[in-house]
Amino acid sequence: MRGALVDGGRYVALGDSYSAASGVLPPDPTAPPQCLRSTLNYPHLIAERTGARLVDVTCGGAETGDYAEGQYPGVAPQLDALNRRTRLVTMTIGGNDSGVFIGSILSCGALGVLSLGQGSPCKDQFGSSYEDTIRDTTYPAIVKVLRQVARRAPRAEVAILGYPWILPRTGGCFDQMPVAEGDVPYLRSLQATLNDAVRRAAAATGSTYVNLNRVSEGHDACQEAGVRWIEPVLQGTNPVIVHPNAIGEARMAARAMRVLDLVP
Repeated sequence: MRGALVDGGRYVALGDSYSAASGVLPPDPTAPPQCLRSTLNYPHLIAERTGARLVDVTCGGAETGDYAEGQYPGVAPQLDALNRRTRLVTMTIGGNDSGVFIGSILSCGALGVLSLGQGSPCKDQFGSSYEDTIRDTTYPAIVKVLRQVARRAPRAEVAILGYPWILPRTGGCFDQMPVAEGDVPYLRSLQATLNDAVRRAAAATGSTYVNLNRVSEGHDACQEAGVRWIEPVLQGTNPVIVHPNAIGEARMAARAMRVLDLVP
């Protein structure tokens, strides 16, 4: 793969805020302001280290539907960046679809505050509905966009990254992530279901899955600054909460490069 990117091979970065590095400074001056794209996102880091010619259309808040239709007025559909000269495509996508993943974090946070961190109010209220939506709706949507990408860029290697862990397996950190203690494993399971949907979609389409489960363990939003890859709701350092910081983006870049055999 490395030979296809050195000396200016065309690399297109698609995806949502985890790919855009929303909240990480400095912002990309070439990006639409509403996309909250950083020059320290993992696509920029990969391009810098490989010499690839980056076309970055990542945009905060993107859903799978924004690949074929413009996300905002004046912002082109992400698929328009692809062509037959494209040699590498990377992305994170699916976390915003149907408001499930990010929506669940917000809902569980609100219920956690109301319960003063006790019990599992989010699990009690929503049960399996979030995971059912991921399996029934998000998974086929990811498969669809991966197939669309392959048609637009038939010579490219297409890689989709999972999402780094937001919460630990158990316990949590209510003062930073106001989720009830019993809902920490519930949200962790939900994220595992999303990452598994991404993995299965990659397998179904012949795409490369960049698994972040193992490498991001112990770097969730409950860890101290300098260790965590994800910024917490409270006491964080980035203006965009529950998103990767600069360390997280750098580690995502490193893992993607290793999986794609882009390491010098």
